[in-house]
Amino acid sequence: MNSPIHTPSSPSSSSSSYTFRPPPFLTYASRNCKFPLLLPQANCTSQKMYRCSGAHVEASINSNPLKNYIVARCSPGWPDAQPRVSKQSLNKHLLPIGALVTSTTNQTVSDTPIIGDDKIGVLLLNLGGPETLEDVQPFLFNLFADPDIIRLPRLFGFLQKPLAQFVSVVRAPKSKEGYASIGGGSPLRRITDAQAEELRKSLWAKNVPAKVYVGMRYWHPFTEEAIEQIKRDGITKLVVLPLYPQFSISTSGSSLRLLESIFREDEYLVNMQHTVIPSWYQREGYIKAMANLIEKELNSFERPKEVVIFFSAHGVPLAYVEEAGDPYKAEMEECVDLIMEELEKRKITNAYTLAYQSRVGPVEWLKPYTDETIIDLGKKGVKSLLAVPISFVSEHIETLEEIDVEYKELALESGIENWGRVPALGCEPTFISDLADAVIESLPYVGAMAVSNLEARQSLVPLGSVEELLAAYDSQRRELPPPVMVWEWGWTKSAETWNGRAAMLAVILLLFLEVTTGEGFLHQWGILPLIR
Repeated sequence: MNSPIHTPSSPSSSSSSYTFRPPPFLTYASRNCKFPLLLPQANCTSQKMYRCSGAHVEASINSNPLKNYIVARCSPGWPDAQPRVSKQSLNKHLLPIGALVTSTTNQTVSDTPIIGDDKIGVLLLNLGGPETLEDVQPFLFNLFADPDIIRLPRLFGFLQKPLAQFVSVVRAPKSKEGYASIGGGSPLRRITDAQAEELRKSLWAKNVPAKVYVGMRYWHPFTEEAIEQIKRDGITKLVVLPLYPQFSISTSGSSLRLLESIFREDEYLVNMQHTVIPSWYQREGYIKAMANLIEKELNSFERPKEVVIFFSAHGVPLAYVEEAGDPYKAEMEECVDLIMEELEKRKITNAYTLAYQSRVGPVEWLKPYTDETIIDLGKKGVKSLLAVPISFVSEHIETLEEIDVEYKELALESGIENWGRVPALGCEPTFISDLADAVIESLPYVGAMAVSNLEARQSLVPLGSVEELLAAYDSQRRELPPPVMVWEWGWTKSAETWNGRAAMLAVILLLFLEVTTGEGFLHQWGILPLIR
Protein backbone atom coordinates (compact mmCIF):
# COMPACT_ATOMS: atom_id res chain seq x y z
CA MET A 1 0.00 0.00 0.00
CA ASN A 2 1.70 3.15 -1.21
CA SER A 3 1.31 6.53 0.35
CA PRO A 4 -0.20 9.17 -1.93
CA ILE A 5 1.66 12.43 -2.46
CA HIS A 6 -0.70 15.26 -1.62
CA THR A 7 -0.72 18.78 -2.96
CA PRO A 8 -2.32 21.37 -0.67
CA SER A 9 -5.67 22.82 -1.67
CA SER A 10 -6.88 26.30 -0.97
CA PRO A 11 -8.19 26.63 2.57
CA SER A 12 -11.93 26.98 2.84
CA SER A 13 -13.40 29.91 4.67
CA SER A 14 -15.95 29.50 7.41
CA SER A 15 -18.98 31.65 7.93
CA SER A 16 -19.47 30.53 11.49
CA SER A 17 -20.17 33.31 13.97
CA TYR A 18 -18.43 31.56 16.83
CA THR A 19 -15.45 29.33 17.31
CA PHE A 20 -16.24 26.66 19.87
CA ARG A 21 -14.74 23.20 19.53
CA PRO A 22 -15.60 20.27 21.81
CA PRO A 23 -13.04 18.90 24.22
CA PRO A 24 -10.64 16.45 22.51
CA PHE A 25 -11.64 13.50 24.66
CA LEU A 26 -15.21 13.75 23.39
CA THR A 27 -14.39 13.86 19.70
CA TYR A 28 -12.31 12.34 16.98
CA ALA A 29 -11.73 15.74 15.45
CA SER A 30 -11.38 15.91 11.69
CA ARG A 31 -11.69 18.89 9.49
CA ASN A 32 -13.01 16.66 6.72
CA CYS A 33 -15.87 15.41 8.90
CA LYS A 34 -14.81 11.78 8.67
CA PHE A 35 -15.31 11.42 12.39
CA PRO A 36 -18.53 12.78 13.94
CA LEU A 37 -18.55 15.01 16.95
CA LEU A 38 -19.30 13.01 20.05
CA LEU A 39 -21.78 15.43 21.56
CA PRO A 40 -25.47 14.67 22.22
CA GLN A 41 -28.31 16.11 20.25
CA ALA A 42 -30.94 17.92 22.26
CA ASN A 43 -34.17 19.79 21.71
CA CYS A 44 -33.51 23.33 22.81
CA THR A 45 -36.08 25.36 24.67
CA SER A 46 -33.95 28.45 25.06
CA GLN A 47 -30.58 29.75 23.95
CA LYS A 48 -28.05 32.03 25.52
CA MET A 49 -24.88 33.50 24.07
CA TYR A 50 -21.81 33.44 26.29
CA ARG A 51 -18.52 35.22 25.79
CA CYS A 52 -15.10 33.74 26.59
CA SER A 53 -12.47 36.45 26.45
CA GLY A 54 -13.62 37.69 23.08
CA ALA A 55 -14.69 34.35 21.57
CA HIS A 56 -18.35 33.38 21.29
CA VAL A 57 -19.95 30.10 22.27
CA GLU A 58 -23.60 29.39 21.68
CA ALA A 59 -24.98 27.25 24.48
CA SER A 60 -28.34 25.53 24.38
CA ILE A 61 -30.22 25.04 27.62
CA ASN A 62 -33.05 22.54 27.94
CA SER A 63 -35.01 20.76 30.56
CA ASN A 64 -33.90 17.20 29.82
CA PRO A 65 -31.40 15.26 32.00
CA LEU A 66 -28.54 16.81 30.02
CA LYS A 67 -29.43 20.36 31.01
CA ASN A 68 -26.66 22.77 32.00
CA TYR A 69 -24.26 21.18 29.55
CA ILE A 70 -22.84 22.66 26.38
CA VAL A 71 -24.44 21.54 23.13
CA ALA A 72 -22.18 22.66 20.30
CA ARG A 73 -23.81 24.04 17.19
CA CYS A 74 -21.49 22.96 14.40
CA SER A 75 -20.29 25.29 11.72
CA PRO A 76 -21.15 24.44 8.08
CA GLY A 77 -19.42 21.28 6.94
CA TRP A 78 -19.69 19.41 10.24
CA PRO A 79 -22.23 16.58 10.45
CA ASP A 80 -24.93 16.63 13.08
CA ALA A 81 -23.70 15.24 16.35
CA GLN A 82 -24.74 11.66 17.04
CA PRO A 83 -24.95 10.27 20.56
CA ARG A 84 -22.27 7.64 21.07
CA VAL A 85 -22.40 7.19 24.84
CA SER A 86 -25.17 6.74 27.37
CA LYS A 87 -26.90 9.61 29.16
CA GLN A 88 -25.46 8.34 32.43
CA SER A 89 -21.97 8.49 31.00
CA LEU A 90 -22.56 11.93 29.53
CA ASN A 91 -23.94 13.22 32.81
CA LYS A 92 -20.72 12.12 34.45
CA HIS A 93 -18.24 13.29 31.85
CA LEU A 94 -19.62 16.30 30.02
CA LEU A 95 -18.48 19.62 31.37
CA PRO A 96 -20.87 22.05 33.05
CA ILE A 97 -21.31 25.33 31.25
CA GLY A 98 -20.00 27.12 34.30
CA ALA A 99 -16.71 25.28 33.97
CA LEU A 100 -16.22 26.46 30.41
CA VAL A 101 -17.78 29.87 29.98
CA THR A 102 -18.94 32.79 32.04
CA SER A 103 -21.92 34.92 31.12
CA THR A 104 -20.89 38.50 30.49
CA THR A 105 -24.09 39.62 32.19
CA ASN A 106 -23.17 37.97 35.50
CA GLN A 107 -19.41 38.12 35.80
CA THR A 108 -16.42 39.69 34.15
CA VAL A 109 -13.97 37.15 32.75
CA SER A 110 -10.35 37.80 33.59
CA ASP A 111 -7.50 36.75 31.32
CA THR A 112 -5.31 36.25 34.39
CA PRO A 113 -6.28 33.46 36.80
CA ILE A 114 -6.58 34.27 40.46
CA ILE A 115 -4.36 31.65 42.11
CA GLY A 116 -4.61 32.80 45.71
CA ASP A 117 -3.03 30.38 48.17
CA ASP A 118 -3.08 27.43 45.75
CA LYS A 119 0.16 25.75 44.82
CA ILE A 120 0.14 25.06 41.09
CA GLY A 121 1.98 22.09 39.60
CA VAL A 122 2.44 20.85 36.04
CA LEU A 123 3.28 17.20 35.41
CA LEU A 124 4.92 16.49 32.05
CA LEU A 125 4.52 12.86 30.98
CA ASN A 126 6.90 11.22 28.52
CA LEU A 127 8.16 7.83 27.43
CA GLY A 128 11.62 7.89 28.98
CA GLY A 129 14.79 6.34 27.62
CA PRO A 130 17.95 4.53 28.75
CA GLU A 131 20.70 6.96 29.69
CA THR A 132 23.49 4.36 29.50
CA LEU A 133 23.97 1.10 27.62
CA GLU A 134 23.46 -0.80 30.88
CA ASP A 135 19.98 0.72 31.13
CA VAL A 136 18.83 -0.64 27.75
CA GLN A 137 17.65 -4.12 28.75
CA PRO A 138 15.73 -3.08 31.92
CA PHE A 139 14.22 -0.16 29.98
CA LEU A 140 13.02 -2.56 27.28
CA PHE A 141 11.58 -4.86 29.95
CA ASN A 142 9.54 -1.99 31.41
CA LEU A 143 8.36 -1.09 27.91
CA PHE A 144 7.22 -4.57 26.87
CA ALA A 145 5.73 -5.36 30.29
CA ASP A 146 3.14 -2.64 29.65
CA PRO A 147 -0.15 -4.23 28.49
CA ASP A 148 -0.83 -1.15 26.35
CA ILE A 149 2.34 -1.92 24.36
CA ILE A 150 2.03 -5.71 24.00
CA ARG A 151 -1.61 -6.73 24.28
CA LEU A 152 -2.04 -10.38 25.19
CA PRO A 153 -5.44 -12.10 25.37
CA ARG A 154 -6.72 -12.21 28.94
CA LEU A 155 -6.20 -15.98 28.99
CA PHE A 156 -2.46 -15.41 28.57
CA GLY A 157 -2.13 -12.33 30.78
CA PHE A 158 0.13 -14.20 33.21
CA LEU A 159 2.74 -14.35 30.44
CA GLN A 160 3.12 -10.55 30.20
CA LYS A 161 6.26 -10.27 32.33
CA PRO A 162 7.92 -13.53 31.17
CA LEU A 163 7.36 -12.46 27.58
CA ALA A 164 8.70 -8.96 28.33
CA GLN A 165 11.81 -10.51 29.89
CA PHE A 166 12.39 -12.72 26.86
CA VAL A 167 11.81 -9.98 24.28
CA SER A 168 13.97 -7.46 26.17
CA VAL A 169 16.87 -9.94 26.42
CA VAL A 170 16.63 -10.81 22.72
CA ARG A 171 16.31 -7.20 21.51
CA ALA A 172 18.85 -5.63 23.89
CA PRO A 173 22.01 -6.30 21.79
CA LYS A 174 20.60 -4.62 18.66
CA SER A 175 19.10 -1.77 20.69
CA LYS A 176 22.46 -1.20 22.39
CA GLU A 177 24.06 -0.80 18.97
CA GLY A 178 21.53 1.89 18.13
CA TYR A 179 22.03 3.78 21.40
CA ALA A 180 25.82 3.45 21.05
CA SER A 181 25.59 5.14 17.65
CA ILE A 182 23.89 8.22 19.19
CA GLY A 183 26.33 8.65 22.05
CA GLY A 184 25.66 5.72 24.40
CA GLY A 185 22.20 6.65 25.62
CA SER A 186 19.01 8.59 24.97
CA PRO A 187 19.03 12.40 25.31
CA LEU A 188 15.30 12.35 26.07
CA ARG A 189 15.59 13.01 29.80
CA ARG A 190 18.00 15.89 29.34
CA ILE A 191 15.77 17.51 26.70
CA THR A 192 12.59 16.96 28.71
CA ASP A 193 14.20 18.48 31.79
CA ALA A 194 15.17 21.50 29.69
CA GLN A 195 11.60 21.78 28.36
CA ALA A 196 10.27 21.63 31.92
CA GLU A 197 12.55 24.46 33.01
CA GLU A 198 11.64 26.64 30.02
CA LEU A 199 7.95 25.96 30.62
CA ARG A 200 8.37 26.98 34.27
CA LYS A 201 10.01 30.25 33.21
CA SER A 202 7.26 30.93 30.67
CA LEU A 203 4.52 30.32 33.24
CA TRP A 204 6.16 32.64 35.75
CA ALA A 205 6.48 35.29 33.03
CA LYS A 206 2.72 34.94 32.50
CA ASN A 207 2.07 35.47 36.24
CA VAL A 208 1.49 31.80 37.04
CA PRO A 209 4.08 30.74 39.65
CA ALA A 210 3.95 27.01 38.97
CA LYS A 211 6.35 24.15 39.58
CA VAL A 212 6.95 21.76 36.69
CA TYR A 213 7.67 18.05 37.17
CA VAL A 214 8.79 15.31 34.77
CA GLY A 215 7.35 11.80 35.00
CA MET A 216 8.64 9.12 32.62
CA ARG A 217 6.68 5.95 31.87
CA TYR A 218 9.49 3.42 31.45
CA TRP A 219 12.63 4.95 32.98
CA HIS A 220 13.84 7.46 35.54
CA PRO A 221 12.45 9.75 36.74
CA PHE A 222 9.43 7.45 36.87
CA THR A 223 5.93 8.89 37.19
CA GLU A 224 5.77 7.50 40.71
CA GLU A 225 8.87 9.50 41.65
CA ALA A 226 7.37 12.71 40.27
CA ILE A 227 4.13 12.14 42.18
CA GLU A 228 6.01 11.71 45.45
CA GLN A 229 7.76 15.05 44.88
CA ILE A 230 4.42 16.69 44.05
CA LYS A 231 3.05 15.49 47.38
CA ARG A 232 6.14 16.68 49.29
CA ASP A 233 5.76 20.12 47.71
CA GLY A 234 2.12 20.34 48.80
CA ILE A 235 0.71 20.99 45.32
CA THR A 236 -3.04 21.69 45.45
CA LYS A 237 -3.82 22.11 41.73
CA LEU A 238 -2.16 19.97 39.07
CA VAL A 239 -2.18 20.13 35.28
CA VAL A 240 -1.25 16.81 33.66
CA LEU A 241 0.36 17.38 30.26
CA PRO A 242 1.53 14.38 28.19
CA LEU A 243 4.27 15.47 25.79
CA TYR A 244 2.60 13.69 22.89
CA PRO A 245 0.78 16.06 20.51
CA GLN A 246 -1.67 13.32 19.43
CA PHE A 247 -3.46 10.91 21.75
CA SER A 248 -2.85 7.17 21.49
CA ILE A 249 -3.60 4.19 23.70
CA SER A 250 0.08 3.25 23.65
CA THR A 251 1.49 6.68 24.61
CA SER A 252 -0.70 9.17 26.48
CA GLY A 253 -3.20 6.44 27.31
CA SER A 254 -0.59 4.21 28.93
CA SER A 255 0.81 7.06 31.04
CA LEU A 256 -2.68 8.11 32.13
CA ARG A 257 -3.61 4.53 33.05
CA LEU A 258 -0.63 4.40 35.39
CA LEU A 259 -1.54 7.79 36.81
CA GLU A 260 -5.11 6.65 37.36
CA SER A 261 -3.98 3.67 39.44
CA ILE A 262 -1.67 5.90 41.50
CA PHE A 263 -4.41 8.47 42.14
CA ARG A 264 -6.96 5.84 43.13
CA GLU A 265 -4.80 4.49 45.94
CA ASP A 266 -3.70 7.80 47.47
CA GLU A 267 -5.97 9.95 49.64
CA TYR A 268 -3.90 13.09 49.07
CA LEU A 269 -4.16 12.76 45.29
CA VAL A 270 -7.87 11.94 45.40
CA ASN A 271 -8.52 15.29 47.07
CA MET A 272 -6.17 17.29 44.83
CA GLN A 273 -7.77 19.16 41.93
CA HIS A 274 -6.26 18.26 38.60
CA THR A 275 -6.76 18.72 34.87
CA VAL A 276 -5.64 16.55 31.97
CA ILE A 277 -4.69 17.84 28.52
CA PRO A 278 -4.90 14.61 26.50
CA SER A 279 -3.78 16.03 23.14
CA TRP A 280 -2.87 19.44 21.79
CA TYR A 281 -1.94 18.96 18.11
CA GLN A 282 -4.54 21.55 17.04
CA ARG A 283 -3.12 24.43 19.05
CA GLU A 284 -2.16 27.45 16.99
CA GLY A 285 1.23 27.91 18.65
CA TYR A 286 2.23 24.29 18.05
CA ILE A 287 1.13 24.43 14.39
CA LYS A 288 3.03 27.67 13.79
CA ALA A 289 6.16 26.35 15.54
CA MET A 290 6.15 23.26 13.31
CA ALA A 291 5.58 25.40 10.20
CA ASN A 292 8.49 27.65 11.21
CA LEU A 293 10.89 24.72 11.43
CA ILE A 294 9.70 23.25 8.11
CA GLU A 295 9.98 26.59 6.32
CA LYS A 296 13.51 27.07 7.62
CA GLU A 297 14.67 23.63 6.47
CA LEU A 298 13.01 24.00 3.05
CA ASN A 299 15.04 27.14 2.45
CA SER A 300 18.25 25.15 2.92
CA PHE A 301 17.54 23.20 -0.29
CA GLU A 302 18.79 24.49 -3.65
CA ARG A 303 15.27 24.17 -5.13
CA PRO A 304 12.85 24.45 -2.16
CA LYS A 305 9.66 24.17 -4.25
CA GLU A 306 10.65 20.73 -5.57
CA VAL A 307 11.07 19.20 -2.11
CA VAL A 308 8.49 16.64 -0.96
CA ILE A 309 7.62 17.13 2.72
CA PHE A 310 7.68 13.68 4.32
CA PHE A 311 5.81 13.46 7.64
CA SER A 312 6.97 10.36 9.52
CA ALA A 313 4.90 9.43 12.57
CA HIS A 314 5.45 6.75 15.18
CA GLY A 315 3.34 3.76 14.23
CA VAL A 316 0.79 1.81 16.27
CA PRO A 317 -0.73 -1.63 15.58
CA LEU A 318 -3.61 -1.40 13.13
CA ALA A 319 -5.91 -3.22 15.56
CA TYR A 320 -5.57 -0.34 18.03
CA VAL A 321 -7.26 1.94 15.51
CA GLU A 322 -9.70 -0.41 13.76
CA GLU A 323 -10.68 -2.64 16.67
CA ALA A 324 -10.11 -0.53 19.81
CA GLY A 325 -11.04 2.88 18.37
CA ASP A 326 -7.71 4.64 19.00
CA PRO A 327 -8.07 8.23 17.64
CA TYR A 328 -4.34 8.46 16.87
CA LYS A 329 -4.61 8.08 13.09
CA ALA A 330 -7.42 10.62 12.78
CA GLU A 331 -5.60 13.16 14.96
CA MET A 332 -2.35 12.60 13.06
CA GLU A 333 -4.00 13.19 9.69
CA GLU A 334 -5.67 16.38 10.89
CA CYS A 335 -2.41 17.57 12.42
CA VAL A 336 -0.67 17.24 9.05
CA ASP A 337 -3.54 19.04 7.31
CA LEU A 338 -3.34 21.95 9.75
CA ILE A 339 0.41 22.33 9.32
CA MET A 340 0.10 22.30 5.55
CA GLU A 341 -2.68 24.92 5.73
CA GLU A 342 -0.38 27.13 7.80
CA LEU A 343 2.38 26.68 5.20
CA GLU A 344 -0.10 27.54 2.44
CA LYS A 345 -0.73 30.88 4.12
CA ARG A 346 2.99 31.50 3.66
CA LYS A 347 2.78 30.62 -0.06
CA ILE A 348 4.46 27.24 0.50
CA THR A 349 2.59 24.64 -1.56
CA ASN A 350 4.98 21.70 -1.66
CA ALA A 351 3.76 18.17 -2.21
CA TYR A 352 3.62 16.15 1.03
CA THR A 353 2.88 12.69 2.36
CA LEU A 354 2.44 10.88 5.69
CA ALA A 355 3.81 7.47 6.70
CA TYR A 356 4.39 5.50 9.92
CA GLN A 357 7.68 4.20 11.31
CA SER A 358 9.01 1.91 14.07
CA ARG A 359 6.83 -1.15 13.61
CA VAL A 360 7.79 -4.22 15.65
CA GLY A 361 6.73 -7.85 15.33
CA PRO A 362 4.60 -9.76 12.81
CA VAL A 363 1.29 -7.93 13.34
CA GLU A 364 0.03 -5.34 10.88
CA TRP A 365 0.71 -1.72 11.82
CA LEU A 366 -0.65 1.54 10.47
CA LYS A 367 0.20 1.98 6.80
CA PRO A 368 1.85 3.23 4.72
CA TYR A 369 5.18 2.26 6.29
CA THR A 370 7.97 4.83 6.23
CA ASP A 371 10.60 2.56 4.71
CA GLU A 372 8.31 1.30 1.94
CA THR A 373 7.14 4.83 1.17
CA ILE A 374 10.71 6.12 0.83
CA ILE A 375 11.48 3.36 -1.69
CA ASP A 376 8.27 4.13 -3.58
CA LEU A 377 9.05 7.86 -3.73
CA GLY A 378 12.47 7.07 -5.16
CA LYS A 379 10.88 4.93 -7.87
CA LYS A 380 8.55 7.81 -8.73
CA GLY A 381 11.51 10.07 -9.38
CA VAL A 382 11.44 12.22 -6.25
CA LYS A 383 14.90 13.74 -5.81
CA SER A 384 14.50 15.95 -2.72
CA LEU A 385 12.90 14.84 0.54
CA LEU A 386 12.43 16.67 3.85
CA ALA A 387 11.64 14.32 6.76
CA VAL A 388 9.43 15.71 9.53
CA PRO A 389 9.20 13.68 12.80
CA ILE A 390 5.61 14.71 13.42
CA SER A 391 4.82 12.74 16.60
CA PHE A 392 7.93 13.69 18.58
CA VAL A 393 8.78 16.92 20.42
CA SER A 394 12.21 15.71 21.60
CA GLU A 395 15.17 14.08 19.91
CA HIS A 396 15.65 10.42 20.76
CA ILE A 397 16.65 7.15 19.11
CA GLU A 398 13.77 7.19 16.61
CA THR A 399 14.88 10.56 15.23
CA LEU A 400 18.66 10.41 15.72
CA GLU A 401 19.22 6.81 14.60
CA GLU A 402 16.14 5.52 12.79
CA ILE A 403 15.44 8.64 10.71
CA ASP A 404 18.87 10.27 10.52
CA VAL A 405 20.79 7.07 9.76
CA GLU A 406 18.58 4.20 8.58
CA TYR A 407 16.01 6.14 6.56
CA LYS A 408 18.57 8.55 5.15
CA GLU A 409 20.66 5.65 3.85
CA LEU A 410 17.56 4.01 2.41
CA ALA A 411 16.56 7.26 0.70
CA LEU A 412 19.95 7.70 -0.94
CA GLU A 413 19.94 4.06 -2.06
CA SER A 414 16.45 4.58 -3.54
CA GLY A 415 17.55 7.41 -5.81
CA ILE A 416 16.69 10.40 -3.61
CA GLU A 417 19.61 12.78 -3.96
CA ASN A 418 18.83 15.54 -1.47
CA TRP A 419 17.84 14.66 2.08
CA GLY A 420 16.88 16.96 4.93
CA ARG A 421 15.30 16.55 8.34
CA VAL A 422 13.30 18.96 10.49
CA PRO A 423 14.55 18.93 14.10
CA ALA A 424 12.20 18.07 16.94
CA LEU A 425 10.65 21.11 18.64
CA GLY A 426 12.69 20.83 21.83
CA CYS A 427 12.68 24.23 23.56
CA GLU A 428 11.53 26.24 20.54
CA PRO A 429 10.15 29.48 22.10
CA THR A 430 6.80 29.58 20.24
CA PHE A 431 6.13 25.97 21.21
CA ILE A 432 7.02 26.45 24.88
CA SER A 433 4.95 29.63 25.13
CA ASP A 434 1.97 27.84 23.63
CA LEU A 435 2.33 24.98 26.12
CA ALA A 436 2.28 27.57 28.89
CA ASP A 437 -0.93 29.04 27.46
CA ALA A 438 -2.46 25.55 27.33
CA VAL A 439 -1.62 25.05 30.99
CA ILE A 440 -3.11 28.39 32.00
CA GLU A 441 -6.29 27.78 29.99
CA SER A 442 -6.76 24.38 31.62
CA LEU A 443 -6.12 25.28 35.24
CA PRO A 444 -8.83 23.65 37.37
CA TYR A 445 -10.71 26.79 38.36
CA VAL A 446 -13.32 26.71 41.07
CA GLY A 447 -16.49 27.99 39.41
CA ALA A 448 -15.39 29.38 36.06
CA MET A 449 -12.59 29.12 33.59
CA ALA A 450 -11.14 31.97 31.58
CA VAL A 451 -10.45 30.88 28.01
CA SER A 452 -8.29 33.06 25.81
CA ASN A 453 -7.71 33.05 22.08
CA LEU A 454 -10.23 30.36 21.16
CA GLU A 455 -10.14 29.71 17.42
CA ALA A 456 -12.10 27.47 15.11
CA ARG A 457 -9.47 24.77 15.05
CA GLN A 458 -8.02 25.14 18.49
CA SER A 459 -9.11 22.43 20.88
CA LEU A 460 -10.67 23.49 24.15
CA VAL A 461 -8.71 21.55 26.72
CA PRO A 462 -10.94 19.51 29.03
CA LEU A 463 -11.36 20.05 32.74
CA GLY A 464 -11.64 16.35 33.44
CA SER A 465 -9.93 14.15 35.99
CA VAL A 466 -7.70 11.30 34.89
CA GLU A 467 -10.34 8.73 35.82
CA GLU A 468 -13.17 10.59 34.07
CA LEU A 469 -11.09 11.19 30.95
CA LEU A 470 -10.23 7.52 30.61
CA ALA A 471 -13.80 6.48 31.39
CA ALA A 472 -15.10 8.77 28.64
CA TYR A 473 -12.55 7.34 26.23
CA ASP A 474 -13.28 3.73 27.23
CA SER A 475 -17.01 4.26 26.77
CA GLN A 476 -16.34 5.05 23.10
CA ARG A 477 -13.80 2.41 22.16
CA ARG A 478 -14.36 -1.29 21.62
CA GLU A 479 -12.32 -4.06 23.16
CA LEU A 480 -9.84 -5.85 20.96
CA PRO A 481 -11.40 -9.08 19.64
CA PRO A 482 -11.06 -11.99 22.08
CA PRO A 483 -9.33 -15.23 21.04
CA VAL A 484 -11.42 -17.88 19.27
CA MET A 485 -13.02 -19.98 22.00
CA VAL A 486 -14.27 -22.91 19.87
CA TRP A 487 -11.82 -25.47 18.50
CA GLU A 488 -12.51 -26.52 14.93
CA TRP A 489 -10.73 -29.49 13.35
CA GLY A 490 -9.31 -29.51 9.84
CA TRP A 491 -7.77 -26.77 7.72
CA THR A 492 -9.95 -24.03 9.12
CA LYS A 493 -9.11 -20.50 10.25
CA SER A 494 -9.94 -21.43 13.84
CA ALA A 495 -7.69 -24.48 13.80
CA GLU A 496 -4.81 -22.52 12.27
CA THR A 497 -5.27 -19.75 14.84
CA TRP A 498 -5.17 -22.13 17.78
CA ASN A 499 -2.34 -24.22 16.35
CA GLY A 500 -0.31 -21.07 15.85
CA ARG A 501 -1.05 -19.82 19.37
CA ALA A 502 -0.15 -23.17 20.92
CA ALA A 503 3.09 -23.37 18.96
CA MET A 504 4.04 -19.78 19.78
CA LEU A 505 3.27 -20.28 23.47
CA ALA A 506 5.39 -23.44 23.59
CA VAL A 507 8.32 -21.74 21.85
CA ILE A 508 8.12 -18.69 24.10
CA LEU A 509 8.09 -20.81 27.27
CA LEU A 510 10.93 -22.98 25.99
CA LEU A 511 13.16 -20.08 25.02
CA PHE A 512 12.34 -18.21 28.22
CA LEU A 513 13.43 -21.18 30.34
CA GLU A 514 16.58 -21.58 28.27
CA VAL A 515 17.54 -17.90 28.60
CA THR A 516 16.70 -17.51 32.29
CA THR A 517 17.82 -20.88 33.72
CA GLY A 518 20.68 -21.84 31.41
CA GLU A 519 19.32 -25.38 31.27
CA GLY A 520 17.43 -27.38 28.65
CA PHE A 521 18.13 -29.31 25.53
CA LEU A 522 19.42 -26.30 23.57
CA HIS A 523 22.19 -25.86 26.11
CA GLN A 524 22.76 -29.59 26.42
CA TRP A 525 23.16 -29.92 22.67
CA GLY A 526 25.45 -26.89 22.58
CA ILE A 527 23.16 -24.89 20.29
CA LEU A 528 22.30 -21.84 22.40
CA PRO A 529 25.89 -20.87 23.33
CA LEU A 530 26.71 -20.78 19.64
CA ILE A 531 24.02 -18.22 18.84
CA ARG A 532 24.75 -15.90 21.77
